[in-house]
Amino acid sequence: MGALRTALLQGPVGVPASTAASLAALDAAAADAAGRGARLLVTGEMFLTGYALGDAVADLAEPAGGAAAQHIAGIAARYSLAIVHGYPERDGDRVHNSARLTGPDGMPLAEYRKAHLFGDYERSVFTPGDRPLVQATLDGVRIGLLICYDVEFPEAVRAHALAGTELLAVPTALMRPYEFVADTLLPARAFENGMHIAYVNRCGPEGEYDFVGGSCLAGPDGVVRARAGAGPELLVADADMELLRATREQNPYLTDRRPELYGSLAARRTTP
Repeated sequence: MGALRTALLQGPVGVPASTAASLAALDAAAADAAGRGARLLVTGEMFLTGYALGDAVADLAEPAGGAAAQHIAGIAARYSLAIVHGYPERDGDRVHNSARLTGPDGMPLAEYRKAHLFGDYERSVFTPGDRPLVQATLDGVRIGLLICYDVEFPEAVRAHALAGTELLAVPTALMRPYEFVADTLLPARAFENGMHIAYVNRCGPEGEYDFVGGSCLAGPDGVVRARAGAGPELLVADADMELLRATREQNPYLTDRRPELYGSLAARRTTP
């Protein structure tokens, strides 16, 4: 197994003019990424509609296999490129903050709903997901999905490591003053769990938020292979599977665990 070339699409700045504008931007990015040899393209959280939508998020939400998903399936098949896109998903009366992985043949591979909602805004408009572990396989690589705040919970990432996730795709909307998450926490998460993490952020001001950018591909050795600045950017870098295997052999965190000592502690809920 060699490497899975992965593209990270950081942006946009501000709320997109329309879903159509987001799809056009995705098409252009997919063409660029495929031309640079990528097999996977990951976008930011709520890429399709924008993040700072207030109550309007319910009006823009679509079913998992809705019109936008079908359009993205066409983009994926046209460029033979798998795509992870963030969007608001409607399921009956509920709206979820979701990410969908579409395969390079245009077929759906995985659907994830954000489990850990951040702040009053998200809790007021979204229903949290209840599936902590969602995976799919692309070119022999096991890919997992989380969204933004989820990756800040060590239990969520460790569950993926124990289930064999090799590349964790994380659409994100990280705002100031939390730059340390992208700068420090992400490489640590990748190292302590022996996996690649594609962390793809929004950037610039949007409503009351100021997204920090800083998207990165962090490796299982804790080294960041690619890092975006503060503005829109398309990064392309390799998630090296041979490095992953070698690192997991050298780093004993997963094999030296003693869950009999702290399993019940990890499940305990504390009161703030």
